[in-house]
Amino acid sequence: MALLAGLAGVCMLDASASARDIRDAKRDDYVQSRPAGAPVMAVVSLSRQRVTVYDASGWIMRAPVSTGAAGYETPAGIYSILQKKAEHFSNLYDDAAMPFMQRLTWSGIALHAGVLPGYPASHGCVRMPSEFAERLFEATRLGMRVIVMRDDIGPADLSHPMLFKPASGERSTRTAEGPSAVALDAEPRPIPSFRALRMIAAAKTAEADAAASQLEATRRAAAAMYREAAAANKALRIAASAKLRAEAHLREIERRREAATDPTAVTELETVKTNALATLAEAQSRLDAVQTEVRPTQDAVVHMRQAAIAAQKAKADAEEAAREATRRMAPISVFISRQTQRLHVRQAREPLFESPVAIANPDTPMGTYVFTALEFANEETDLRWSAISMYGGVHASPPPSKGRHGVASGSEALRTDTRTAKSALERISIPEAALDRIQALISPGSALIISDEPLSRETGPATEFIVVMSGEPQGGIKIRSRQPEERTRYERLLRRGPYGLGPSFW
Repeated sequence: MALLAGLAGVCMLDASASARDIRDAKRDDYVQSRPAGAPVMAVVSLSRQRVTVYDASGWIMRAPVSTGAAGYETPAGIYSILQKKAEHFSNLYDDAAMPFMQRLTWSGIALHAGVLPGYPASHGCVRMPSEFAERLFEATRLGMRVIVMRDDIGPADLSHPMLFKPASGERSTRTAEGPSAVALDAEPRPIPSFRALRMIAAAKTAEADAAASQLEATRRAAAAMYREAAAANKALRIAASAKLRAEAHLREIERRREAATDPTAVTELETVKTNALATLAEAQSRLDAVQTEVRPTQDAVVHMRQAAIAAQKAKADAEEAAREATRRMAPISVFISRQTQRLHVRQAREPLFESPVAIANPDTPMGTYVFTALEFANEETDLRWSAISMYGGVHASPPPSKGRHGVASGSEALRTDTRTAKSALERISIPEAALDRIQALISPGSALIISDEPLSRETGPATEFIVVMSGEPQGGIKIRSRQPEERTRYERLLRRGPYGLGPSFW
């Protein structure tokens, strides 16, 4: 993906960091001993200067970080991974190395490896220990949620009747399709459930596999036919050449006959002409016979060529259908803003539809929460959900002590207060048409975000929902001018040192 001239990440290396700081950072980098599942989200705590990665069962990775310094603060908010590059260099700060870069905004906020002095020191990015950054880079996927918050609050399992459940069968609802669809249609349309989509995707994938096998068989048959056609064409060329030579010989005899004046020479040339005509007739007869003989092969080659073109198109169409069916199974994200009282739905980082919602006591704040569908439950008739709040956690362990530079360390994250999360859910009423559409598409990995905030201006093409907390410092975003239209214009040329990496690597 092309890059912005001013987008990429930002965090210059801090030359004043001591070797002891770096060693301490590496010692604090560890992984929980239990077998880890696929990462679901990462939580960056600004107060503790650490990142914690969670799978469906709890936290699995944790490491110290260095976030934005004063004036360049990493904005507290909800993000997702938009792009990954193992080798990347800053477009804003002297080509500073940003190894294992995972982009959170197109304007330049990212996770990456860097120096950790033990306090906020970057220009807005989140620096991580190098080994941890590499391991995280290998484990994550595009779209994984990254939450940056003031405190350190972890997710908690939550069950509530207002959380979406998978639809059991095809429903008829008002819906819109495609990236430009932003409102529900007036006419009801049938939409398949996630189960049906999974069956469709499996069938389309099988069709694509069958089309690929058919194309390969057609190519093998075509190769054999082309070899046979090559032998036939050789015989045809020999016969045609013989005829051409006979015609040329006859023309030469006729030219000499017209020029001859001696009666004896004329008589001899007449005899030669008779023989040349016989040779030409024989060559024509041979050519006609060869043409008759090779015509079936030529026709078969034409047919085989058409069959190969048709098989290639069938394969491409089947693969595209399989990709589209798989895309329709991608997790969805639902965002509800108390400020705008609207619901937005995205799938595969593209808008799907939006709808108004009713919120009880709309002038009263309710907080910001991310509800994540972790896995199917009860034979896929339900989903297991977790909730994480931006504020208002409860202590699962004693409050943390302050470490060097005032950074808290050494204790578990606070646990999300599920009572306030449930209260937020109960204040929202979603129109039936929108609810039907959501529950037809909901699957593990999907998320519901509820916030007092509106969508950030960082939310745009090829992004998930980005929500920035208005009451927190936002220096790391305010210093950047966002120009998403430039994102696809060019790939920045990276300067390299003699050993392939810039002089500021790490």
